[in-house]
Amino acid sequence: MLLETLNPMHYNITSLVPDTMPVATVPILILTCFLFLIWNHEETSSIPGPGYCMGIGPLLSHGRFLWMGVGNACNYYNKTYGEFVRVWISGEETFIISK
Repeated sequence: MLLETLNPMHYNITSLVPDTMPVATVPILILTCFLFLIWNHEETSSIPGPGYCMGIGPLLSHGRFLWMGVGNACNYYNKTYGEFVRVWISGEETFIISK
């Protein structure tokens, strides 16, 4: 009798999880999404340049400098955004000033 009560196959696992569990997960998911949005929110800069977009902007900016070289990438950003541009090189915010 004691071995029968200790046998884990004796119990139905769905009876151990309460019925309110799916109802409780919805607010947790909403809270998680809200915290993720707050964490990724960044103040918009008054300086023109490629957007941050959850870290994708710095990767694209750095990749363009590696691919095109410094001179051609600077010319590209100056034609696209103007003579004062904010970009990322090696993960650091860099300003390009030219005329």
